[in-house]
Amino acid sequence: MTRWTHPVLAFLALSACTSPTTPADPFEASGELIAFSGGEAGAGGACSTCHGNRGEGDGHLAPRLAGLDRGYAARQLENFASGARRHPQMEWIARRLSVDVRQKVAAYYAALPVATLGTSELTVSCKGARLYHEGAPRLGIASCVSCHGADGRGNAGNPALAGQSAAYLAHQLDAWATGERYGDPDGTMTAISRALHPADRQAVADYAAALLDDGGDRSSPATCLRTRRPGQPDGA
Repeated sequence: MTRWTHPVLAFLALSACTSPTTPADPFEASGELIAFSGGEAGAGGACSTCHGNRGEGDGHLAPRLAGLDRGYAARQLENFASGARRHPQMEWIARRLSVDVRQKVAAYYAALPVATLGTSELTVSCKGARLYHEGAPRLGIASCVSCHGADGRGNAGNPALAGQSAAYLAHQLDAWATGERYGDPDGTMTAISRALHPADRQAVADYAAALLDDGGDRSSPATCLRTRRPGQPDGA
């Protein structure tokens, strides 16, 4: 006896065995939508609420995201989600975003042109310039240049410092020093921050924040370094 199956019956049988596809969330269709809608975190978790419509930050403790390296940004969201980096609001938001969504929003901000609120009001010092470019070898303090670059633009492993607010940078240095922030693989940031006097943390934060102004640095670090007296102690 010949066995055959009617095409319509076959289609119905196949359909019955196929799981329905979960419709895509329209608020997670792109990194831009996530940034402005908050995705699964909702409107209260929208990145733009704190970090600005251009990713410029708030000029205080919410950092600029525009132009931040994609890998670094995604890794920080992962750290917030896992609790490796602590911030109540960011932890709550990151835990509601899937890995794919975190990658999308990180890519969106990485592709934006660097936007800042301006740092022309900062008073940068030779002390800040010396710490940034030279560190303080006698105190075991490496230069910021060695990881973040002379222009402060960072890379995949180290974040951009240029164009961040001085308040945010100083706050992060304080957090490393107190142990509130931790997790750098070799403990470099913890060691450096603890070796710096609070006033010097602020000085190097002011200097790094101003690096994007006028396409360069306004404190003439070369002049600072040339006028340094022989035998003068390293900045502490």
